[in-house]
Amino acid sequence: MNSAFENLGRAIRERTALVGVIGLGYVGLPLIQAFVAAGFRTLGFDVDESKVRRLLAGESYIGHIPAAKIGQCIDDGTFTPTSDPARLSLADALLICVPTPLTASRDPDLTYVENSARQIASVLRPGQLIVLESTTYPGTTRDIVMPILAESGLKAGIDYFLAYSPEREDPGNPHFTARTIPKVVGALNDESLVLSEALYGAAVAGIVPVSSLEVAEACKILENTYRSVNIAMVNELKMLFDRIGIDVWEVINAAKTKPFGYQAFYPGPGLGGHCIPIDPFYLSWVARKHGMPTRFIELAGEINTSMPRYVVQRLVEALNDQGKALRGSKICVLGVAYKRDVDDPRESPSFELMDLLRAQGAVLCYSDPHVPRLPKMRGHDNPDLSSETLTPEFLESQDCVLIATDHTAFDYPQIVRHAQLVIDTRNATAKVREGREKVRKA
Repeated sequence: MNSAFENLGRAIRERTALVGVIGLGYVGLPLIQAFVAAGFRTLGFDVDESKVRRLLAGESYIGHIPAAKIGQCIDDGTFTPTSDPARLSLADALLICVPTPLTASRDPDLTYVENSARQIASVLRPGQLIVLESTTYPGTTRDIVMPILAESGLKAGIDYFLAYSPEREDPGNPHFTARTIPKVVGALNDESLVLSEALYGAAVAGIVPVSSLEVAEACKILENTYRSVNIAMVNELKMLFDRIGIDVWEVINAAKTKPFGYQAFYPGPGLGGHCIPIDPFYLSWVARKHGMPTRFIELAGEINTSMPRYVVQRLVEALNDQGKALRGSKICVLGVAYKRDVDDPRESPSFELMDLLRAQGAVLCYSDPHVPRLPKMRGHDNPDLSSETLTPEFLESQDCVLIATDHTAFDYPQIVRHAQLVIDTRNATAKVREGREKVRKA
């Protein structure tokens, strides 16, 4: 019997295993919380030393994770943040939760995954379980991560154990947390699967084992490609229905009363977040490697990435109706987070909207109660701006207010009452009656 397998299995069952998480962001930090709540000690690693310092001071940099919870975990020793990669050897299980962005040419960028694997390989010891959680294309764990870990001289599935379990975090969703969302798990061999099921099974609501690493990797890609394609469909219908004078939001609300065979998806100014704008391109990339075009997926990507330009076109038309040019007009963008009531700006379409508006001479500002200062974003030349307070005087001073993210903190009746023009990409003003003539949907 493999002693490494037996010892790790016992440590997991007895909750004496130290669970390490690499990447302390919107996925890694909630995962830490789930394992702490299950009775495990945890080690959190991040290359960003400022994050580690804030965590050690009991601070939280993620809006939906209270600082009090971080402080309690630090004080009682159940969570130890670090930026020292040598300490990764202390963990019995290491869960990799690092970003998987796209390159400028929209190819997979696995730099963070590869760097994490190299850091693990430099300290890898017998008896550790390594799980990749980062969203990626089928084959990444076996073809990219495993060869890097092999540089340690240890054998996967014998000396150490290897699995893939896709993250399913939905930041800001009060109905689902890392603990309540079932975990799909695929592994290199039977022993790796048994250990992964035992580890996650101790901390989350349910486990869905699958037959291979590749099936688990493909599962996450399918989940988000499904959403991307359906959002593209309603985005295209929005443009069509606008042209023929039909309110797409009313159509969707009517259609979703059907109790079977239909799931509501909603249009917007473009896709945002860490998954949906990116994952389908991972799938189309791997399809090209196998000589197969993915026309359906690529068309959805084209539609979704075209939405910011459509919104700007609608804004220009609305200004023209008032006898104003976009150049020189004061435009306030409401919401730079990628979705309602979160502080996460990753891949937010607001930044593309601001780039397009700025390129045409608009005078820009923004307001977002969850993002007090405009962050620097890769691929965008953001000015140094702070969130504006939406006083009546401020709203009246703007030529147009563009609702890009429909935070519930915004007072939409006041916004419509005092703004000269409102471009609503989220149907956020649907219940506003006073000043309705100033609202244009886009």
